[in-house]
Amino acid sequence: MNNKNLFGKPGFQTLLASVLCAIFGIILGLIILLLMNPQHAFEGMYAILRNFFKYSNNSTNLMYYMGSTLVKSVPVILCAEAILFAYKTGLFNIGAAGQYTVGIIASLYTGIALKWNWFLCILAAVLAAALWGFICGFFKAYFNVNEVIAGIMLNWIALYICNIILGSPVCMNQTKSETYNVSAPSMLPGFLRGLFGNNNYMTIAIPITIVVAIAISFVINKTTFGYELKATGHSKDAAKYAGMNAKRNIILSLVISGAIAGLAASLYYLTGIEHYKISSSVPQMGFSGIAVAFLGGLNPIGAIFAGLFVEYITLGGQYLNTNYYNPQVADLMIAIIIYLCGFVLFFKNILNRRIIAKSRISREGGVMK
Repeated sequence: MNNKNLFGKPGFQTLLASVLCAIFGIILGLIILLLMNPQHAFEGMYAILRNFFKYSNNSTNLMYYMGSTLVKSVPVILCAEAILFAYKTGLFNIGAAGQYTVGIIASLYTGIALKWNWFLCILAAVLAAALWGFICGFFKAYFNVNEVIAGIMLNWIALYICNIILGSPVCMNQTKSETYNVSAPSMLPGFLRGLFGNNNYMTIAIPITIVVAIAISFVINKTTFGYELKATGHSKDAAKYAGMNAKRNIILSLVISGAIAGLAASLYYLTGIEHYKISSSVPQMGFSGIAVAFLGGLNPIGAIFAGLFVEYITLGGQYLNTNYYNPQVADLMIAIIIYLCGFVLFFKNILNRRIIAKSRISREGGVMK
């Protein structure tokens, strides 16, 4: 296979564009460290990139922290899956943050106050978030309300409802201002805990995430249902002319996208790795998912690797020596890297233009492509 054909493949272009964005983000992060403290800049960047591999001399600790990174990657990966699913159908589901928040409400309330079985807690979160997506889709389909505006409004409504419900004494430890531990029946079953240093947070959330990604890829690319959703997204009028129910497809797209975001919340909080605290801002998972979706080239499988990378860098920031740098520097670097993730399609377009230009020059020069 020659290079010309290789660079012309969409999959390779997406991979190359994603790698370039990640590298540029790391380089800009290093420049920031150099400007603040040149003497320790490379040391700081090395600490971030090394992350949990600093425990390489202790295999138990290494595997334990690696497992925690996998667990913390689950919500951002699934939020990315939710966003890219809607995007594939022509909708920008910025309301995934609100749907994720509603998933938090349902999973934690049923897991703490009602003490339901873990499967029922997940189901409650999925259904609640799907309903939140339905509201957004309904306004889009029947009243032509832009899904971005509707999604943003619903995000804040979800946040305030979450603070009210989970802030009640039945769910929250008022002295610590955080929710109680999830009841034992509501905790997710373990998964390969022995392999990851007896990490109790390792659960079936990991394989479920992979299965969901594969299922999304199959539905979008291999089924008639997925084709109809994509067709409606590309042109609602053309889909309607072809006999498709455009309004139904719009609603279904956001319902499914919302359900995935709700699943993300349940698979994270039912591990017990984090407690919910009263917040004045919408959870960042929904917004980080946007960057991860684009960094992954809007590919369900690519989003898994992109989510792992973003979370790896995020957690790596905790190892930055605060004696030389303000702790906020790590967050700034991560924000820059996440911001650059949105330029994947930009780099991909540049590659396509160069390929088209070279092809045109070859034809004009009488060279067969």
